[in-house]
Amino acid sequence: MPHQRTRPPWSGTGAVAEPDLERAAVGARLLLEALGVDLDNESLARTPERMAGSLAELMSPRPFHLTTFPNDGGYDEMVVARSIPLRSLCEHHMLPFVGTAHIGYLPGARILGLSKLARVLEHFASRPQVQERLTVQVADWLAAQLSPVGVGVVIEAEHLCMTLRGVQAPGTTTITSSLLGVLREDSRSRAEFLALTRSPG
Repeated sequence: MPHQRTRPPWSGTGAVAEPDLERAAVGARLLLEALGVDLDNESLARTPERMAGSLAELMSPRPFHLTTFPNDGGYDEMVVARSIPLRSLCEHHMLPFVGTAHIGYLPGARILGLSKLARVLEHFASRPQVQERLTVQVADWLAAQLSPVGVGVVIEAEHLCMTLRGVQAPGTTTITSSLLGVLREDSRSRAEFLALTRSPG
């Protein structure tokens, strides 16, 4: 039975609240003006609306239906989707973090439509996040939905709040992982998953 954790905030899969773009644009205008940006400049006149729209897009996951199928063939080897593109917003600074995720599972009674591994990641990434929570949410949700023998998630990302400001350490990446079930408990299965998620060379 996969190891389960208490679900953190944002762990639901329902629709997020519809954004109020008009109100968001007013807030963006106030913020930019308070920071000394001259919005009377022609090229900046519509920046508050664009800013509101782009942030709303980053925080609006597309709805999806999880497609699973009976594991009629009794497949019992690792299924891994590697190097799935990731983008999300740091909830502390509202700056993006970008990178890749490797998501895998050892099937139980059901298997998953492969595109859904990327869609689950997108769903939880499309909101203010921290990388650690995102990693756990994806793993926990797949474990709850599939009841697999094991689940593994590894995320590697560059955080612009760290590379563009603060310590200004460009090129620095952060790696987080969440391993459940046999991938957590069995050293050979864990080593196999981690080997499959490594880029060749």
